[in-house]
Amino acid sequence: MSPSSQNIVTYSAAYTLVPTYECFNRCTYCNFRTDPGKSSWLTIADSKSILQQLQNQNVCEILILSGEVHPLSSRREAWFKLIYDLCALALSMGFLPHTNAGPLSFTEMQKLKNVNVSMGLMLEQLTPKLLNTVHRHAPSKLPQLRLQQLQWAGELQIPFTTGLLLGIGETEEDWWESLAAISDLHHRYQHIQEVILQPHSPGSQQTFDAEAFNPLRLPEVIAKAREILPADITIQIPPNLVKDEGWLLACLDAGARDLGGISPKDEVNPDYPHLQEQTLREILQPAGWELIPRLPVYNQFSSWLVGELAAALRTPLEDANFYRK
Repeated sequence: MSPSSQNIVTYSAAYTLVPTYECFNRCTYCNFRTDPGKSSWLTIADSKSILQQLQNQNVCEILILSGEVHPLSSRREAWFKLIYDLCALALSMGFLPHTNAGPLSFTEMQKLKNVNVSMGLMLEQLTPKLLNTVHRHAPSKLPQLRLQQLQWAGELQIPFTTGLLLGIGETEEDWWESLAAISDLHHRYQHIQEVILQPHSPGSQQTFDAEAFNPLRLPEVIAKAREILPADITIQIPPNLVKDEGWLLACLDAGARDLGGISPKDEVNPDYPHLQEQTLREILQPAGWELIPRLPVYNQFSSWLVGELAAALRTPLEDANFYRK
């Protein structure tokens, strides 16, 4: 399977562990969070039991996806230790961890680099006007704070995934500005492996009163993003948020080439079940697309991983079923 093949669409065989749903942000479109102190934290013992059940289920990526504890909270240290320990546990059991836990300090990112093959953070949108609307009660959604994470990831040589959330009150020009900022940082550090274009999809828990992002516009956004972003950045779309099969195929025709993690539940969008592998194949194959699993770190970044992380890559890399993206 050649990376130059034009008919390949990839996905990650993933499972999501949520250390906590608690989050000090209150984004009005969120369908994930609970208030601080209102839910229990995941334990290492429970996590080990879950991972043991996954060891024979062809799962490769363990996504550590967490609500955010305030940087000045007395619980921050315990929260970060739990995330680190979950990554280390997953790694020791033969999985490849990928963490997305909101903005982190430089030191926290530096530590997590040792137990993650890649990391991520949605840029969402750079426009500050959302701080007066959907992000009014979300201190960690400051655009420059999130942009700083992308820069630190580059400085630390962490393979990174980021993306845009479409339809939360931004303008078309805001899309291109945010994509250009991602492109500029990638030109400096060569560290962005994927950009997700995620359409706002209303859920049952949110207070944001807005319709879903118009799926008819998504291929247009993808095509323009493909012009703005460097060729070595893959555009990812979540297929469970593009309900019409015809428009899913139109997104691929426009330049999207990855469908993200396929797992039992979309924790961020729980009202929209993931389309599973066989269903996706039934949509894609008649249109000439080949769906192939990939690793949560692209091959171009394998030299950045050393020690235990490099050793962890060897088994899946030797598996011919994985696409060497």
